[in-house]
Amino acid sequence: MEEIRKEIDVGDWHSNLAHDEWSPLPVSNSRASARYKHAAVVVDEKLYIVGGSRNGRYLSDVQVFDLRSLTWSSLKLKTESSSAESIQEDDGSSLREAFPAISDHRMIKWGNKLLLVGGHSKKSSDNMSVRFIDLETHLCGVIDASGNVPVSRGGHSITLGGSRLFVFGGEDKNRRLLNDLHVLDLETMAWDVVETTQTRPVPRFDHTAATHSDNYLFIFGGCSHSIFYNDLHILDLQTMEWSQPHVQGDVVTPRAGHAGITIDENWYIAGGGDNSTGCLETLVLNMSKLVWSTSSHVEARHPLASEGLSVCSASVFGDNILVAFGGYNGKYNNDIYVMRLKTSEPSHPKIFKSPAAAAAAASVTAAYAIAKSDKSDYPPPANPTLNGIGGSNPERDIRNRIDAIKEEKRTLESSVAETQVENAKLREKIDEVNSSHTELSQELQSVQGQLISERSRCFKLEAQIAELQKALESGQSIEAEVEMLRRQKSASDEGEGGTVQRQGSGGVWGLFGK
Repeated sequence: MEEIRKEIDVGDWHSNLAHDEWSPLPVSNSRASARYKHAAVVVDEKLYIVGGSRNGRYLSDVQVFDLRSLTWSSLKLKTESSSAESIQEDDGSSLREAFPAISDHRMIKWGNKLLLVGGHSKKSSDNMSVRFIDLETHLCGVIDASGNVPVSRGGHSITLGGSRLFVFGGEDKNRRLLNDLHVLDLETMAWDVVETTQTRPVPRFDHTAATHSDNYLFIFGGCSHSIFYNDLHILDLQTMEWSQPHVQGDVVTPRAGHAGITIDENWYIAGGGDNSTGCLETLVLNMSKLVWSTSSHVEARHPLASEGLSVCSASVFGDNILVAFGGYNGKYNNDIYVMRLKTSEPSHPKIFKSPAAAAAAASVTAAYAIAKSDKSDYPPPANPTLNGIGGSNPERDIRNRIDAIKEEKRTLESSVAETQVENAKLREKIDEVNSSHTELSQELQSVQGQLISERSRCFKLEAQIAELQKALESGQSIEAEVEMLRRQKSASDEGEGGTVQRQGSGGVWGLFGK
């Protein structure tokens, strides 16, 4: 497969498109300015581009690309002077702004209007704004919504389910990441907070979201301020319960700033990246089977490998196509690429069952089929003939089919019995593990009690040793004092003995001297 096709002819461009390949569209006149983080939607074979950002500057223009004539035009909006916003120019002069410069907002078509929800601007309010553009009168303004209005934000997702618009996540004007879920009733224009159960996705922005059959809300990818995600979360819109199912198929790399669009049961996701590398593949998630696949690849630094691009679906000349515009991958892009889609047959939703439940369900189905065949009110038809050639015996065919179903039923019942036996063995193992766990817990408590007792005994021994050390030190001091007294006494005794001797000898010599 070619990675990207060459530019196609303007006159008959749709007939030259290959399936599942991105092709650049030629433009007959000057192009819209390059940008990213804009909002886009296709209405009546026209691509509407609103706002965005370029070189840190928010944009306020509305550009329209005609998918038949391949020409760009600007949509001049009107507003009542009372609702226009005053902005200050660099030279000090002021003018009335028909539509604010805005980026990282989201947009959908509702009736004959485009609704723009949220986004970042220089005059961001505390609460999320809902703006409109009337496609017939080109009048624009702000819709007054009631209820629990969420805080203003950008990088969030909006998803339409019936007349309910779901808003998830994003980043507020203080760069605080969000993972709250709000719903806007488009009939009454009233906001409300959606209370959910189970583990919701972690706070994130620049993710994508989609609804499936108006019963499920899908959240994919996005990022925090340091982590990029490739996880898939599903919210059951009936029970409002989150889940994170196992998804089969191709390995999906983490990404943010990607764009997605659903067609039937397929969710097409293009672009995105991780601030250093753009994602080269266009992903397709079968939302019924929960299987990832890759539709096409582009080269590195290709406009489709960008963050902040837009992807829309359109029906042009009877063909279903994807339309991509803008984005940033080191440079800002303003090319338009289209992909022609293959028509696919719808598949049934994938239902995960345990082996026992699946076998039981099959057994019930088989039993119902047997009962229906046995109790038929219509007798078997006579042996038909066709052009004089005898046909097969319908009665015998029916009996053979019944015998086959009965055999299948016996097989299923055997499978159910085996599953029940296996479940019983598993329960026994669980009981054994639980019993072993109880014994180990008791033994652990006993060991802990012994350790506490030994620790107490050690404390007592340490106290006794300290007392003995004190006594030993005291004994050594006493012994030193005794030794000193002994020496003093010895010295005293020696002094007294010498005095006696001197007195005695003197008396003798004195006696002789007389």
